[in-house]
Amino acid sequence: MNVHATPRPAIADRRFTLATDLDGTFLGGTDAERDQLYRWIEENRDSVGLIFVTGRDPEFIMEMCRDRHLPWPEYVVGDVGTTIAEVTADGHVTPIPALEEDIADRWKDSGDVVRTTLDGHPGLTLQPTPFRYRVSYDLDPASFDDSAKHRVEEMGLDWLISDNKYFDVLPKGVSKGPSIRRLVEHLGIPEARVLCAGDTLNDLSMLVCGLPAVAVGNSEPDLVARLDGHDTYRAKAHGAAGILEAIAALDLHDTPKG
Repeated sequence: MNVHATPRPAIADRRFTLATDLDGTFLGGTDAERDQLYRWIEENRDSVGLIFVTGRDPEFIMEMCRDRHLPWPEYVVGDVGTTIAEVTADGHVTPIPALEEDIADRWKDSGDVVRTTLDGHPGLTLQPTPFRYRVSYDLDPASFDDSAKHRVEEMGLDWLISDNKYFDVLPKGVSKGPSIRRLVEHLGIPEARVLCAGDTLNDLSMLVCGLPAVAVGNSEPDLVARLDGHDTYRAKAHGAAGILEAIAALDLHDTPKG
């Protein structure tokens, strides 16, 4: 399998690059709306770059591209910003060591300490996936005890609640926003040619990091409230259609008509 079957210009030389969250954003909207966005990307690969910026892990991303026939991204910011990687021609997500060194230094192999500290904490259920630089939990808002936040801060780490059902423990200062900026700078992509797209609170740092950004129409109300005062495009359309709406409104690239 060659996921980049045709030669393409370097991503920095393309007219536009989409840096998008998956759940609710790139995967949001109707079947027809997603199909329109995905076909448009594939038809314009010489001028459109694609980066997935997601809380999901690399294995999930590869499965989605293989099984659901999503357009393959060239790069991935995964694991809520703790993975920064290139997608190789054979469909593997390969971390970029130069960009992850600082993330690893900030994490300091804290996984075991985090799991021990939060073991049995009310409202948190440990997710079984063995992440490298984060620990993630499913959150039950009805029984969640807020003291988890303070316990994480005492460890010198950051916590993040998104969609009122996930609780992530992350290296200090690491999230989607700083990581996508780090990748864009590393690749030499002009900032004005990038659009960041998201829909939940774990996208907040990406949507306010200084790159052009859109909150799609189905965005989490808490995210929308936190965007007050920020120059973030608020799409009316949901998911994939909201992405195309923003690309057209911000004049970032020609888009499908109708």
